[in-house]
Amino acid sequence: MMKHLLTVLIGLLVVIGMNAENYPYKSDYLWVTVPDHADWLYRTGEQATIEVQFYKYGIPRDGVVEYAIGNDLMEADTRGTVTLKNGRGIIKAGTAKKPCFRDIRLTMKLDGTTYQHHVKIGFSPEKIVPYTQEPKDFWQFWQDNLKEAANYPLKFTKTPCPEFTTDKTDCYLVRIDLNRQHQALYGLLMMPKSLPQSGEVGGGFPVVLCPPGAGVKRIKEPNSRDYYPENGVIRFITEIHGMNPLMPEEYFEDVRSAFDGRTKGYLYQGIDSRDHYYMKHVYLGLVRCIDFLCSLPEWDGHNVITQGGSQGGALALIAAALDPRVTLCVANHPALSDMAAAAEEGRTHGYPHFSKAEGFLTPQHLQTLPYFDVCCFAPYIKARTYMTWGYNDNTCPPTTSYAVWNLLKCEKESLVTPVNEHWTSDATNRQQLDWILTHLSPTN
Repeated sequence: MMKHLLTVLIGLLVVIGMNAENYPYKSDYLWVTVPDHADWLYRTGEQATIEVQFYKYGIPRDGVVEYAIGNDLMEADTRGTVTLKNGRGIIKAGTAKKPCFRDIRLTMKLDGTTYQHHVKIGFSPEKIVPYTQEPKDFWQFWQDNLKEAANYPLKFTKTPCPEFTTDKTDCYLVRIDLNRQHQALYGLLMMPKSLPQSGEVGGGFPVVLCPPGAGVKRIKEPNSRDYYPENGVIRFITEIHGMNPLMPEEYFEDVRSAFDGRTKGYLYQGIDSRDHYYMKHVYLGLVRCIDFLCSLPEWDGHNVITQGGSQGGALALIAAALDPRVTLCVANHPALSDMAAAAEEGRTHGYPHFSKAEGFLTPQHLQTLPYFDVCCFAPYIKARTYMTWGYNDNTCPPTTSYAVWNLLKCEKESLVTPVNEHWTSDATNRQQLDWILTHLSPTN
């Protein structure tokens, strides 16, 4: 958990569509926002106060900050201004009657430039309940499909990939056939070069399945986390669209242009039916990936871990629910969580942010989505689970992360990093491997 409370964002020129980060590189401007509760959390009915500071070149600057306050991802319902003196001011942020997150959005004009920042605070988030409810036949639907998928034999190719092989890690390009409809999934298998020494866990290696974040894209920098294989852990980094990750980036650009737009993207394809929704074969493909990993002679025979962030975090949780072989699960700010919540006025909805206004939350679509929502899978997870999320995230908002967290019945641990937008630090990423290594089960 965070021990101090500073949220720091060096001010940025407002650029629509830019992904925010709290610590941009080489900026002259600095926001500091300090809630009066160190964990940024309040009980419903409790009043919150935010201190705002603004600096230029490290020098406190005076000026007028406009603020707008609304529920997580919702329109503002409260507006006002605060005048900074010696670079500081106080905002009375009010309270909330129901469990939720409130977003305090700040705007300041200085030297002809407009700068923005925001900070979210939570009110009794441990009591957040999702809009999405589990269909009565949810689990039977997935068990029937898993049984049918299991009838298709495991088929894969495994080809050496020298461009990502190092002196400590062997890399292989893997293609896995998923079903008789010729759907497939590719991945890069990162293998330790040496077997565990006598006395280490088991006679082989733990396996980690790493599904991807959202989008149609290459697997970038597979060696960026070589500390997995270097610490005796097999890591399988996948895509979900049946596209060879070694193809040129230009190919992916063409596919994205034709296939991954807002209204024609894969998360919208087949949404009229639970049987034809695009993500059905993806979820079943996760189990087939685990079949592959458990077929490796280098596997230790027991430890199976799923790990990912955003869409990958959702898929890590879903795989842990669907496959009892999963022993540990690590998920960052899971997407695909409470996806249909916008169907109810005033509700915070999860990525991909299906909108009633855009006409996507029809009665037919609302029947499909619960079968693919993390909130419905969460109660079935038995593997010990480690979740990380931040409060300032507008892609996978903290409201939906808490909705998932509150439904987990397994052993669970969390690292809550309030300052984070939709990212995790290198230190947090490494900490996840350390958590995995600490919780591996002996296999002998």
